[in-house]
Order: sequence, then C-alpha cells, then structure tokens
Amino acid sequence: MAEAHQAVGFRPSLTSDAGEVELGAPVLHEICLSGLRSWKRHLSRFWALVRIFSGRHPMLFSYQRSLPRQPVPSVQDTVRKYLESVRPVLSDKDFDWTSGVAQEFLKLQASLLQWYLQLKSWWASNYVSDWWEEFVYLRSRNSLMVNSNYYLMDFLYVTPTPVQAARAGNAVHALLLYRHRLDRQEILPTLLMGMRPLCSAQYEKIFNTTRIPGVHRDHIRHLRDSRHVAVFHRGRFFRVGTHSQSRLLSPRALEQQFQRILDDPSPACPHEEHLAALTAAPRDTWAQVRRSLKTQAQEALEAVEGAAFFVSLDSEPAGLTREDPAASLDAYAHALLAGRGHDRWFDKSFSLIVFSNGKLGLSVEHSWADCPISGHMWEFTLATECFQLGYSADGHCKGHPDPSLPQPQRLHWDLPDKIHLSISLALRAAKTLSGNIECHVFPFSRFGKSFIKRCHLSSDSFIQTTLQLAHFRDRGQFCLTYESTMTRLFLEGRTETVRSCTREACNFVRAMEDKEKTDAQCLALFRLAVDKHQALLKAAMSGQGVDRHLFALYVVSQFLHLQSPFLDQVHSEQWQLVTSQIPVQQIHLFDVHNYPDYVSSGGGFGPADDHGYGVSYMFMGDDVITFHISSNKSSTRTDSHRLGQRIQDALLDVAALFPEGERLKRRGLGEEDSG
Repeated sequence: MAEAHQAVGFRPSLTSDAGEVELGAPVLHEICLSGLRSWKRHLSRFWALVRIFSGRHPMLFSYQRSLPRQPVPSVQDTVRKYLESVRPVLSDKDFDWTSGVAQEFLKLQASLLQWYLQLKSWWASNYVSDWWEEFVYLRSRNSLMVNSNYYLMDFLYVTPTPVQAARAGNAVHALLLYRHRLDRQEILPTLLMGMRPLCSAQYEKIFNTTRIPGVHRDHIRHLRDSRHVAVFHRGRFFRVGTHSQSRLLSPRALEQQFQRILDDPSPACPHEEHLAALTAAPRDTWAQVRRSLKTQAQEALEAVEGAAFFVSLDSEPAGLTREDPAASLDAYAHALLAGRGHDRWFDKSFSLIVFSNGKLGLSVEHSWADCPISGHMWEFTLATECFQLGYSADGHCKGHPDPSLPQPQRLHWDLPDKIHLSISLALRAAKTLSGNIECHVFPFSRFGKSFIKRCHLSSDSFIQTTLQLAHFRDRGQFCLTYESTMTRLFLEGRTETVRSCTREACNFVRAMEDKEKTDAQCLALFRLAVDKHQALLKAAMSGQGVDRHLFALYVVSQFLHLQSPFLDQVHSEQWQLVTSQIPVQQIHLFDVHNYPDYVSSGGGFGPADDHGYGVSYMFMGDDVITFHISSNKSSTRTDSHRLGQRIQDALLDVAALFPEGERLKRRGLGEEDSG
C-alpha cells in the first residue's frame, strides 16, 4: 500500500556503519546477521516444522518449512526488464543514456553484487525482505502519518449499531478472538488458488507490537502477550484490561468499560491532549523526546506501547451520509488516514478508531507486515462482531454488564517542561501534513467483477490498464506506475512492484484518444495490454520482478562503497501513480448475495510523490468497485476528485468496447458530456 513512499525515500538512510574497512567486510557481516535472524525465527517455531504435510486441518505455520526461498533473478534479465519498463516514459535521449549506464553496470559491477546476493540467498531465509524492512521502513526518518501508515474502512452502507461503546466492545472482543486463534495457530494458512500455500510469517506481529523510534533507526518491539488495550478519548489516555481471571471479557463488559470512559468528565491535563502528535513527528525528533518521556512517565508510556493495540474513541461522527455522500466519504477517509494529528498513536501496529456514531476504521503501521495481513484480520473482525456476536434490539452488546470490574485506569503523564515545545511543534507539523492531503473515495456501481469475468479478463489487469487511460487523460502524459503485489509464495516474502505503465498499455491509451481508431482496434490493443500486465504480475509473484532485485543490488553496492550511475538512476525515480488492490480474502465470512452491503469498503494511503496520486481499489461483491484516491493539495498538477471522474469515465469507455458493455457510454463523447 503505502510502501512506495518509503521505497522512494530510503536512499539517505542507507549508510554503512562499518566505516573504512576491508572491501566486502560490511556486506558479509550483514549477510551473516541476516542468516542468524532467520535461524532465530525458525527455532522459535520449531514445533510447527513437523506439520509440513498436515492433512485436512493444517495450522497457520504448518507449511512454513515447505516454502521455497525467493530466487535471485538473473541480473541480465532484471536490467532488460527495467529498460523495457522505462522506455514508455523516457525521451530517446534519456533512454539512450540510461541504456548506456545499464550496459556499463552489467560489464563492471553486476557480477560482483550478484555474487553477494546469491551468497545471502543460500544463508538467509530471504535475500531481500529483512533489508526491505530495515532500510525502507525502520531507517526512514519521515513522519509515519500519511507517508507510511494506511487505513482500512468499515462497511460502506451500514453501521450495525449507533452506540459507540457497544461497537467498540464488540470490535475489541472480535479482535482479541482473532488473537486467540492466532496464538493457537487456528487460523488456516492461505492457499493460492486453493493449492499453493503463502508464507504466514507476517502474522506473528499483528498484536502486542510497537515501532519504537530511534535516533538513526527504529526497532519493532513485540511482546508475547498483553492483557490490556490503550484508549484515547478527548485528550485523555486510559488503560483498559481485556481479561478477568484469565478469561477474555465479554463484549458487554468491554462496552461497559468504554462507556465509563465516555462518561468520565475529567479534563485532559496540560499538553496531554496533544501528546500523541509526537508519534507523527520525524522519527529522530520523536526518539529524542521519547527519552525524556520514558524517564518522567515510564508507567504511562509502557501502558500505551505495551498494549495489545490502541483504541481511539472519536468525538465526531464519520461515514457515508445521505445529505452529502461524496464529501462525507472523503472526510471519513481523511479522518482514518490522519485524524487530527494527535489522536492516534501511530507507532502501534494498528489503532482501532471508533467514531461517535458507531462507525469503525483502522490506522495501520506498515513496517511489521503488508496490507493483506491486516486485511485478513479486519475481515474476521467485521464478520464476527456483526454476524456472530451481534447486538441487542437497543443497539447494545448482548449479555450483561459486570459492575464488579474496576474502573478503567486513567494514565497520568508527568510531562517535563522541555518537551512542551516539542509537542507544540509536532502538532503544528502534523496539522500541516494532514491539511495538505486530499482524499476522495467513491463506489463505482455501473459494473464490477462479474462484468469483467464475462469479458474473460483478469479483474486486476482490467483496472490497471484502465487506470493508465484515466491518468493520461488527467495529466496528458505517461508516468512510472507502482502496483504492489505479494511474494508470499516464498519463505518470508513480502512484496514486489508491478510496473503497470507498459508499452502495450500506452499503445492502447493512444488508440483510445485517436478518434480514427475503431472500437475493435482499441479492444484488440486493450487485450494485449491486459495480457502484458498479467505476465508482469505472474513474474513478480514468482520472484522474477525488477524492483526488489535492484533494491538489493543497491544495498550491496553501498556496503561495498561502489558507485553505480545506473543504480543511482534507478533509485532516484519518482512514482507519480502508486496503486494497490485490496483483495477480499475470506469471502465465506460474508453473504454478498443476501447482504451485499455487509462487505468492507477497502482502504487507502497517501501519495508517494509531491505531484502524484495514491490509488487503491476493492471489488465489493460482484457489482461494485470502491476507489480510494489521495493527492497533495499543494500540487497544482493533481486533483483527487478530477482523477476520480477520469477513472469513472475511463471505466465506462473501456467497458463499452465489449459487446457485453454496449449499454454503457461509448468512446468519443465530448468533454461536456463525459462528466
């Protein structure tokens, strides 16, 4: 999701800590550490190794040791694919220069760098994933808010209860049921096409996890267990226990505890209200302030960082309204992505946001795992709290309160005077960053996945190719496009980039903008573009992508103090269109035919470039596609609402090329008719 922004900015964080030493020593040291980290993780799961062939009831980690290691692609193939990917966006002069430095790289440096990667691939579990976490995430010094964190939404059209405390009670209970199943490995491993298992390693850090800021590098702190959640409401922090006598509190008991917080009239202490803005500050700044905070308010800080997760009881409503559906959805997305800049603890693995009208959402920290993992948890949570736990007729959680439970513990922060200014500066910066983001969310309901299936095409490739048409109409030019896909077919695999702006896609777009081209000609070119995208997607998922290999080569070059104009060029690129599909992974949890409104509406992330867009999409059932678009208000080149309209027009124009879509708008309408 939001990884592209981090990937663009990772270069300044990549420095060798070894200083001037013998050539090759730093990278060999790093490779050795990668292997040791891998073996440590494997030993922690030794009890699962015997379940490789686990019959009808596999456990979550049953297939881990049967997964292959991610292969190191041929460096010649990677460079060839890279040059092919940039050809549509470079002038002849720029492409000739890039080709020249690429050939120089292959001749002078590639074989040495590749040798180190091969060595690492033999020793470590994955040749790239630990470096990706280290340099793209943990060494990034940027604010997590907008730049790294992403959000997930509630049901779009329904809210199961308007009672805020009740929705919080059921949601927290459902999340902790998921954690219980996770601890017992009762979550089934995901099988691609029902056959090939995906790596489950990322599930380990969903709960009880915090990204701790450091002056030069953050680290991920994960606890084996936590029996409380940290709660924020009207500028105050609380510790709410989740268990009583080793049993998980019932939803009704949790509702009671949250209602006690909502009813608590005590005001926030000076500067406490805006304290969490520090977690939105640049990481170096937050790390330095946290040292003082840990000394003066260690107990309160530990209650937050050691919580199972963070809960924000928002004082405002959110979600779709009949009075202004477009603006209300945009505001909902913005509230989840950034909030007010001081009402989320952005370091936590995730924050559950519960709005005053019962609407839900998640804000997710990105370093510990990728979106499919949090998405899997979120699907279970929504289905369980709505369909399994349910609500009484008056909107409360089922069951009875427990008056014997102690009151939620108010956390007290002894804030030293010297950090008051830091909080004020962090809040100002967070509000500036938040105020600059324009979010636009819209459900497209003219057709959906079922129509695309009738056209015998891949749904994702259909959307990706259509996005190229929409973006070209918006900007008048082609640009590098980042689509995130997973590499979890391999042990400890994370993601790879699909470079969706292909020569075939550009040919299709040009044809669509040429009034002399017939629909049949455009359709033929569209199919070629879709086929090309499918080939790139399969290659990326199979470990034969471009970007992670080039990233790892660049990391090795920096450890070896080798300057490569080619690798410098690769990692100075700007991604002006960053895209991601959020898949529905557990469709069996939802009855999309009888209850089509009870499906999550996806989520979104910030743009990776100052003049770029972030676009995510989700197929809601068979006939609706929800789009989430972000851009910077400070840019004169982008407009999230304008691109949203371009996407809707492009979808209709592409669909009209097919016999199945003759009822939809045809190509060639005037600009005044296309809105």
